[in-house]
Amino acid sequence: MDNADQNSIERRYESGELTIVSNDTPASVPTDGLRERVFVLVHGIGMGRIVYDEVAPILASRGRVIALDLPGFGDSPEPGSESSIEQTAKHLARFIRDEQLGRVVLVGHSMGTQITAQLAVDEPELVDGLVLIAPTINRHERSATKQAERMVQDLKGEGVKVLFTGMYEYFKTSPVWFANKLKVMLEHHLEDVCPRVRVPTLVLAGETDRVCPQEWVAEVAAALPESTMQLIPDRGHEAIIKSPEPVATMIVDYVDGLR
Repeated sequence: MDNADQNSIERRYESGELTIVSNDTPASVPTDGLRERVFVLVHGIGMGRIVYDEVAPILASRGRVIALDLPGFGDSPEPGSESSIEQTAKHLARFIRDEQLGRVVLVGHSMGTQITAQLAVDEPELVDGLVLIAPTINRHERSATKQAERMVQDLKGEGVKVLFTGMYEYFKTSPVWFANKLKVMLEHHLEDVCPRVRVPTLVLAGETDRVCPQEWVAEVAAALPESTMQLIPDRGHEAIIKSPEPVATMIVDYVDGLR
């Protein structure tokens, strides 16, 4: 299943045991001599680059867009060893450097927010701006059981598109790898990372998200030195799968305001 924009190119990056498959969408407008902005889009647990298929063409109005499958998810094979959030952030930083992407706008959804925020702290010279969509893990419900319960509650009432996309991607991930990644998600404390982020950050919360309730997301936004929080109307945790809007336009407006 691949609904990627017809202008995107599938790429395969390999470095040692690390393989990352991505969709690379070129900017749809000329840069007029300015440095081209580059977006790197990072998905959540059990998902893949497919969740950004409809978002990428809209962001391409502001620059090049790279949506990737993290190692062990989508079409990217598992690396030889289990990776913590910190290690995954280092893998992503290596990808950005090796691909010579320069300073990028990192967009993370769910687990992707933990990875992108960690990268922004560890490698600030690689990051122009940060977008955290539905940031995990809610520190007030830090258990696998509670997170699973919230995900089921959030999916209740979702349409066929969200459910089918989720099932399709989850079946591509091995249960052992999924369990390992959930474990490292729970061990990683986003609330401790956020105060050390030194790039402007847009924090987005689904209005009806049960996994990441507004109170928790507001706590994340308050912990960031330079942030703006916005609610995504009538959206739950899988806001970017249900439809690209209004999230894509929120990101475009944010990027237009970056220095």
